[in-house]
Amino acid sequence: MAGEAVIAQVRIEAHTLPGASWDCYEGVEVGVQCGSETVDAVPGDAESALFEFDVRVVDGDFRGPFVHGRKGERFLYLVWRHLPEGGEPEVFRRAKLLLTGVVPVPGEGETLVGALGLTDGRGGPLCAGVRPPVVTWDVQPRNANERVFPLR
Repeated sequence: MAGEAVIAQVRIEAHTLPGASWDCYEGVEVGVQCGSETVDAVPGDAESALFEFDVRVVDGDFRGPFVHGRKGERFLYLVWRHLPEGGEPEVFRRAKLLLTGVVPVPGEGETLVGALGLTDGRGGPLCAGVRPPVVTWDVQPRNANERVFPLR
């Protein structure tokens, strides 16, 4: 039925993180943006990072607090921040994972898997607009035993 929302999972599998220090930043970490907050941050020197959350899909359009941008221009943010000594985390870069043109679009009970390396060509944290082939998208059946973050 047109206009009916389905709940799908997104799983971002990241590898090749740039390290815990870069340029003038120490305590580098990467997380995913939900609304205006960075959640599930992992250290920049981790072996890998895995982000999982649910989205709503309506007529091929992604929606929910993890999804940003206007209809037809949707994307997910990976947020790079550092932890200044004695202070709060500060954002210094973001990678925009573009959802435009993702085919096939996941349906109810399916998972959209995005796989990418997080180190750019200069050895720093990947940033700016990220599209294939830098990120590869695939739709897979959802594993009922996987940890899932609910829509917020």
